[in-house]
Amino acid sequence: MSAHTSILGVFEPGDGWLFKSSVGVKYLLLLALAVPPIFIFSWWATLAALILVLAALLSSGLGLRKIFSFGGYIWFFLGLLFVYQILGARLEPAFVTPGNMLLAILAARMLTLTTSTADLLDALTRGLQVLKYLRINPDAVALMVALMLRSIPFLAGSIEDARAAARARGKERNLALLLTPAVVNAVAYAQRTGEALHARGLPDEDA
Repeated sequence: MSAHTSILGVFEPGDGWLFKSSVGVKYLLLLALAVPPIFIFSWWATLAALILVLAALLSSGLGLRKIFSFGGYIWFFLGLLFVYQILGARLEPAFVTPGNMLLAILAARMLTLTTSTADLLDALTRGLQVLKYLRINPDAVALMVALMLRSIPFLAGSIEDARAAARARGKERNLALLLTPAVVNAVAYAQRTGEALHARGLPDEDA
């Protein structure tokens, strides 16, 4: 799997119960698992939610390698959070803070690994129909979510690619070599996306 698709993963049809569940059920399951530990902020709540989300993924036929294959830069960032809290002698936050972030990633992958992007966005559009009463186009919101789902992995992958290139030159600590290619790729990606939307007449007046 490439760095550009590693965070959210790539959907492949399967026979597990998550694959057969409705998108609405999976959205609710994501919220039920990922949100409460943020407010409880206790080691036992984070641990319990992590166990449950892993159980859901494993029982649906997804292996550990597929579940956790979301890029070394994510693990690096989680490790930094852990070390920062440990250095401040905050033992529980050292587990809870990175643990909740890992939980959010796994809960999101529970959706994206078992549901096609088209089904996810169709369900989101239906759920956002209430926004019409606020004069907000639900299709436009779904389009923004689609762009986000596509853009975040690409931009994160650009950083990982720049890091790998700098490492190959023995200059991994050179911030210019790390940031400059990532920024250039981000700008080019934004320009290509804008041109593609404009060619399709988007956004229109209703959006």
